[in-house]
Amino acid sequence: MIAYLLRRIAYALPILLGVNLITFALFFVVNTPDDMARMHLGMKRVSVDAISQWKAEHGYDKPLLYNDSAAGFSQLTDTIFYAKSARMFALDFGASDDGRDIWNEIKVRAGPSLAIAVPVFVIGLLVNITFALLMVFFRATYLDVWGVVLCVALMSISGLFYIILGQFLIAKLWHWVPISGFSSGIDALRFLLLPVLVSIGAGIGSGARWYRTIFLEEIGKDYVRTARAKGLSERRVLFRHVLQNGMIPILTGAVVVLPLLFMGSLITESFFGIPGLGSYTIDAIQSQDFAIVRAMVFIGSALYIVGLLLTDISYTLVDPRVRLQ
Repeated sequence: MIAYLLRRIAYALPILLGVNLITFALFFVVNTPDDMARMHLGMKRVSVDAISQWKAEHGYDKPLLYNDSAAGFSQLTDTIFYAKSARMFALDFGASDDGRDIWNEIKVRAGPSLAIAVPVFVIGLLVNITFALLMVFFRATYLDVWGVVLCVALMSISGLFYIILGQFLIAKLWHWVPISGFSSGIDALRFLLLPVLVSIGAGIGSGARWYRTIFLEEIGKDYVRTARAKGLSERRVLFRHVLQNGMIPILTGAVVVLPLLFMGSLITESFFGIPGLGSYTIDAIQSQDFAIVRAMVFIGSALYIVGLLLTDISYTLVDPRVRLQ
């Protein structure tokens, strides 16, 4: 198993390098440093001296990939690619265009993002699986039919509707919680309750319907008929055998989502004023701070690869037949 993990990590490095190169090309080849200077200076007619000064202040005055004026190894290190992209492999994200250290901002903002994402993931997973098992247990009845209709209806509604409805009813009309904002300590629960409830409600439709499909597929297999022939009750068959054997596709979707918990929710954090990584990325896009966007893209791709690795490991925990060679 250790050899397998080492191979997967070795495969991940070229993928991360490729993502890094593609991101670099998008930011510095398609959108040159001169274009970035003009956007940040905010003037239609910018002098050449102003552009040169801005590039020098932000480290964009070097060659992109190869510095033929330098000597030795500096021909590769004294470049924009090494200063702005390659150093991210060492978690050195540098500073944003406004001078703040990106890594410190990420560490500070990771807490609010996880405070929303972890409850949404755990509670949402339990609610979706429970609802799906309930529909499967009463399959082909009115409860199952109307449950599917409800799931389809919930899936058809935009996530923005849940946010606006929740803010209007729970915060503005009933005054149970604040509309937006964030606070530290125990007082943060007042600000986190509404976005957590809205996020869970918005995901019930698609999640429960997907899990229902998984469980219905398992019910038609031979081991279920064998368990019934042995006299096991329908409840025991469903909650003991079907649920356990349906965990592999569930883990495929659930574990891959885990890295995204760190990244935060772009829409939820923006609408509720949560100072997490999602709103941090949105603010960087709006202010055209490409240093932050590059860092978040790199972290997102690295965490996604970690999620895929965790998925393979989790298979061995729920299904002894799966072995990592």
